[in-house]
Amino acid sequence: MKQLSDYIRNVPDFPKKGIVFRDITTLLKDAEALHTAIDLLKKHYEHSKIDKVVCIESRGFILGSALAVSLGAGFVPIRKKGKLPAEVMREQYVLEYGTDVIEMHVDSIQPGERILLHDDLLATGGTMCAAVKLVEKLQANIVGISFLIELSFLQGRKNLKEYDIYSLVQYGKE
Repeated sequence: MKQLSDYIRNVPDFPKKGIVFRDITTLLKDAEALHTAIDLLKKHYEHSKIDKVVCIESRGFILGSALAVSLGAGFVPIRKKGKLPAEVMREQYVLEYGTDVIEMHVDSIQPGERILLHDDLLATGGTMCAAVKLVEKLQANIVGISFLIELSFLQGRKNLKEYDIYSLVQYGKE
């Protein structure tokens, strides 16, 4: 089998000029590549006794839900503001141009549970830092943070240095 990075399409100048978008749909449509990605994530965490996999909207849901099933864990979505129907807690974070908000149901995690956070991509780490704050407010234990892709040149790992970070594919500056 090829490397997982061989299944990720590079789309230049998307969503704006100068950005190379890492499109994972080409990995997702290949059964072997998809299975390999989930299996590699599972193997990294299979002895960690994960209670819940907490994933960030929306691409994080794809591998994260399959990872939760493979680990025998529950799945908890973190969504953008206004998308969850019951009582939520929210966290604001900074974007390149402004701010955004993510939310999680207040009853989705119990104190002391062992949590794996997952998203598709680590860039600057802003969204994941907000997700970490939500989980910690509920007094759960973050066992690890996983990503399919890490843009290492953006140094998002520095913002999450207190946690065990695991990414399957790393990209340096092109």
